[in-house]
Amino acid sequence: MFRLIAATALLALLPFLSWAADEPKAVVSVDNKWIEASIVIDPALKAYPGLYDRLLADGKREYNKAVAMAAASFKDTPEDFTDGRKYYFKRTDRLRSAIGPYVSVVETEATFTGGAHPNYVVDTLLWTTQDKRLMNIKPFFAEFAEGGPTLKLIAGHIRSALAAEKKARGIEIVDPATDQWLTYVEPKIRGIGGIALAPSTEKNRSSGFLVYYSPYAVGPYAEGDYVVYVPWTAFGQALSPRGAALFGGQRPADDSKFDERQ
Repeated sequence: MFRLIAATALLALLPFLSWAADEPKAVVSVDNKWIEASIVIDPALKAYPGLYDRLLADGKREYNKAVAMAAASFKDTPEDFTDGRKYYFKRTDRLRSAIGPYVSVVETEATFTGGAHPNYVVDTLLWTTQDKRLMNIKPFFAEFAEGGPTLKLIAGHIRSALAAEKKARGIEIVDPATDQWLTYVEPKIRGIGGIALAPSTEKNRSSGFLVYYSPYAVGPYAEGDYVVYVPWTAFGQALSPRGAALFGGQRPADDSKFDERQ
């Protein structure tokens, strides 16, 4: 039974394991009797030394945890690792956009530890090259209190974008404001999803937000993950001077290809 579950889980992971046929080689990897594990970091991120070093350090920490857990399980229950059965771990960091001093990274983590299905988590990081540190989107807005008008405005537009994406997948949403799954999009900095800055047709400008959600975050596991776009014009009236200097233009027509499964 475990063998069938493992095979099914690995097949389910296939859409998440790479972004293209020319994916770069893993910077750290192991493939032994108890785990196949790797860390992949977009080579373009080497242009940002502080950021690259942090991504590598964070990735190694989680990688080492996964390898140690698999080794312990292999020692305690070796019968679960016969016939080629093993754990799986893959951390991937990709450059999503570099706009002025702001670098957006999409980070994914695919794992399998013998359960009914694999786990897949997607998140984003926003890095400022000026201060060489991680930041959030708060400085781009004049007001940004938890549960305040700006976050309510952004959360509402995200719910509408998710409802449109769900409809495109054949999933009807009666009311984005009250839908059971979409209520998980909350007017909180940690409740609106993983935010990345979207490229723009105007140089050194962002056309809006790309918002990422893992499976289970805004829908059943079978629906998979979601990526939706919110144009800057939806929240333009709430921008601070810093935000007004950043946002403008439109999203390039081919930008959505970045997030398409390969």
